[in-house]
Amino acid sequence: MVSTLSHIREIERVGMGAVSPRDAPVVQSWLRCLNDYKLDPTVAQEAYIVPELKLREHREQAEELIRIGRSGLETLFNQIAEQNYVLLLSDARGVTVDFMGDPTFDNQLRRAGLYLGSEWSENRAGTCAVGACLVSGEPVIIHQDDHFDTSHIGLTCTAAPVFDTLGDLTAVLDISQLRSPTAKASQQLALHLVASTARRIELANLMTRTRNDWVLRLARSPEFLDVDPDAAIALDGSGRITGMTHGGFGALARAMNLRELSTRDFLGQPISQVFDIDIDDLPRFMRGRPNGERLIQAKNGLVLFASAIAPAVNLRAPPMPEPRLPRALRDLSGGDAAMERVQARAAKLAARDIPILIQGETGSGKEFLARAIHDSCESPGNFVAVNCAAIPEHLIESELFGYAPGAFTGASQKGKRGLIEEASGGTLFLDEIGDMPLSLQSRLLRVLSENEVQPVGALKARPVRLRVLSASHRDLGELVQEGRFRQDLYYRLNAATLSLPALRERQDLGWLIGQLLGRIETENGEAYRIDKAARGALLTHGWPGNLRELSNALRVSAALSEGGLITPDCLPDHLFAEPVLAASGDDDALRQALSECGDNVSALARKLGVNRSTVHRRLKRLN
Repeated sequence: MVSTLSHIREIERVGMGAVSPRDAPVVQSWLRCLNDYKLDPTVAQEAYIVPELKLREHREQAEELIRIGRSGLETLFNQIAEQNYVLLLSDARGVTVDFMGDPTFDNQLRRAGLYLGSEWSENRAGTCAVGACLVSGEPVIIHQDDHFDTSHIGLTCTAAPVFDTLGDLTAVLDISQLRSPTAKASQQLALHLVASTARRIELANLMTRTRNDWVLRLARSPEFLDVDPDAAIALDGSGRITGMTHGGFGALARAMNLRELSTRDFLGQPISQVFDIDIDDLPRFMRGRPNGERLIQAKNGLVLFASAIAPAVNLRAPPMPEPRLPRALRDLSGGDAAMERVQARAAKLAARDIPILIQGETGSGKEFLARAIHDSCESPGNFVAVNCAAIPEHLIESELFGYAPGAFTGASQKGKRGLIEEASGGTLFLDEIGDMPLSLQSRLLRVLSENEVQPVGALKARPVRLRVLSASHRDLGELVQEGRFRQDLYYRLNAATLSLPALRERQDLGWLIGQLLGRIETENGEAYRIDKAARGALLTHGWPGNLRELSNALRVSAALSEGGLITPDCLPDHLFAEPVLAASGDDDALRQALSECGDNVSALARKLGVNRSTVHRRLKRLN
């Protein structure tokens, strides 16, 4: 292994323009570290592990990808574990959200940064496989002294990107060793394994997210066409491309001499512009004919083997093209019309520096929406959430605005930065803003008007620039009329308003149950199933506590389940507060109750003691 001094001198020579024998991705990354991130090769940095609260936030945002990719990750780890590799799945910000390694080496791995929660973004860690892959979007090997930081030059790391169906780089899959053979060529097999697994994760993600579309699998040979294709494309009812496995299809596109086009350029294009077929030809590529006979020809003459999978539902007409949403906002609903309107408005507002007021019942997901808006910004900065109802009134001023050294009895002699200043350059989320004391509302208004904050006891104000999102379950307009909220602050905060529907009004409840249960499976490391009767009870409950109540109910049910099967006996007792509806927890029972009322919805509503709209909504859910 090279000495630290010779490594530093080599980086300095490259920075001065000297020719280097190292791979181009390594040299390009070194130059970014020197010129863009202003990193100093003489200063070694310890590996950085994000705080537990921050890690939880990253894992929650990546939970669906973790769940979808889990099988592929476990298969890969079983192939490499005996060679002392560890496996890291990092999100698009370089934070490790899933990790597999030998627990007997935990201390060494944690010190090296090969651990859950480690951040490998290039601007923090210097040249590394995860960071270089995030920037280039290409598989890469960063071997030993390819690393920029001298504290990492004993490692060998191999990474491949994972793209979502629309072409956004959503994760990086990395396998690393603490010690390895000197030759970089020893990692070529590792590169093949990690790239193949990333391709399989992309395929699993495509199959999960495009159940209402045709999926066309493509391969250069027939043997693995149905189980491990080279690439796959999703098509809507009119034959237009709606998504793809971007890593695999990019390789095929290069083979088709389409090098000048990125994979995103194919989205929205008719399949007939790429291959000599149209939507009506897809049924003949479905299973039933030998793989060797299912051939498709690209426009340039390249012949591939193809396998078509029909939509899960019948597409009678081509769907209307949907606006492209940032990834963080896309994951907020599973097709509820009211939520889709909120998502579309939020996507447009996220690109503008406009104060947004989020209205909704307690537990309806106001902070989730605020975080999604924040994460949809190009340079989001910090997200600082303040629950105005949870901080004692005598502390809220110093918490929000901070204080100067010795500003009051008991104050720290070093002073303290307030939460507003912590959010500078990012987003300040003021939850339950309606509970902020009137005395502080005028100070907050000054911050928003003047873009400056003055800590308690300080003589000078400090400049701040931030996006302000606020939320309340109360009607701020009514509070203004009652004199309990400043009118000028109200108009400053709600330049735009987003109103979240209550859970009982949403039509994607089944999808939400699956999302939350998937999160619980990830946390507990167990798989759960819900039987028909329990699912019926979940679907027909009124959910006055909204998402928070649903999440708690599922956690209780998972804890009480036997062998992972959730039955009605596992559900919290309060779910049966509406006895007739709970007893009518499946399609047949509720239809029978309706039949007994002569198919009169109003009569059934009176019998159950609920509103007609509730009966209509629950019949629709159980359809």
